[in-house]
Amino acid sequence: MMVMDDTLANLLEERLGSLLVARRTGTITAEGEAEMAAISQTMTRPMPPRPPFCVLMAGLPGSGKTTLSRALTDRGFVRLCPDEEMYRRHGVYGVDFPRGTFPTLERPVLDDVADELRGQLKAGHDVVVDHGFWTPEDRARWRAIATDVGAVPVLVYLVASHDELWARISKRNQFHADDPNSIYFSESDLRRYRTRFEPPEASESHVTYEGDLAMVFLALGIS
Repeated sequence: MMVMDDTLANLLEERLGSLLVARRTGTITAEGEAEMAAISQTMTRPMPPRPPFCVLMAGLPGSGKTTLSRALTDRGFVRLCPDEEMYRRHGVYGVDFPRGTFPTLERPVLDDVADELRGQLKAGHDVVVDHGFWTPEDRARWRAIATDVGAVPVLVYLVASHDELWARISKRNQFHADDPNSIYFSESDLRRYRTRFEPPEASESHVTYEGDLAMVFLALGIS
């Protein structure tokens, strides 16, 4: 059940209070009595459920996708992470399977994650996909998954400089053998990835994230 907007609820409560005072003092009119009944009915009527959110992210490795997605799980979102499923099925990138086979191995993983996304959204759950969607075409495909089942897609663009990204990646590289979210990359890998990454433009509705979780929460209407 959807909770009534706080601002509207406060306004209705204030007006209802004024009308109750008028009733107690014997100054309420017939119109006031009718208004009281309408306000009471509005405040007790169940609100229709809002459609679920589907948060998609556009960002390079090290831009904060996992940090953001885990913050959303603390607020009730279901988190889907293709990298973790890749690790579960195939092991460590570049150790248990050659780096060059990653795209081929990832394709069925993404298909399965997309199926799970549909199921979670149909069930009314808010979902965040912990994955960096690099191209407008890729983002459009996943946005369509959400809209096709009546969910609201929200694209978050995670902005970070090369130095910020490399500082985070170089630090987490030491954990790559045990952490599916710490895939090993060199600095030259990062530079190459940046040339392939297409940030969302104005034509793609999005929220910009530079480390301030409040901006994303505001866009989603959560605190």
